[in-house]
Amino acid sequence: MDAKIGVLALQGNVSEHIDAFLLALERTGHDATSEVFEVRSPADLADCTALSIPGGESTTISRLIDKNDLHEPIRQFNGGIFATCAGMVLMATEVADPRIHPLGLIDMTVDRNAFGRQCESFEIDLPLNGLDGGPFHAVFIRAPVISRAGPSLTVMARLQKGIVAVEHGKHMALSFHPELGNDTRLHERFLRANSL
Repeated sequence: MDAKIGVLALQGNVSEHIDAFLLALERTGHDATSEVFEVRSPADLADCTALSIPGGESTTISRLIDKNDLHEPIRQFNGGIFATCAGMVLMATEVADPRIHPLGLIDMTVDRNAFGRQCESFEIDLPLNGLDGGPFHAVFIRAPVISRAGPSLTVMARLQKGIVAVEHGKHMALSFHPELGNDTRLHERFLRANSL
């Protein structure tokens, strides 16, 4: 199946996710008919087989999703969603911030900026349940955590402050930035989970 990966391009780490998915497609043997492209409108989303919601500023991305009439189309999207950092916040059913209009696609409560300010960002070699090849070098930048995970979620990783990686059906939500670096194992795992 040809992969048509859309990256929500309203704000945040858009080009980094495009590059990571292009590399993951190459590493998983996809041919030149597979694409990775920017999504800014419902028409763009209609061409996707999967979607990435990148990190950035969650309140800004939430506002721009609404402004671009994307909230309901994303909620109704049939493909898998790969959500990182701010994307994880947006996927939640509950966020303790009235400025966020969550998509409600994963049964979880997410706390924004759980690790503190920008200067408290950190990197760690993080073991992930079910990921072959050893720990993943995870970059946390003003990262959220999941403080409550619904019973249907598969928890992939947690730190002392809370859960930092989950899978739910076709969806994957990570509080860190897997697009920063050359390790595409999580992008590849997402592609396989979506039969892409």
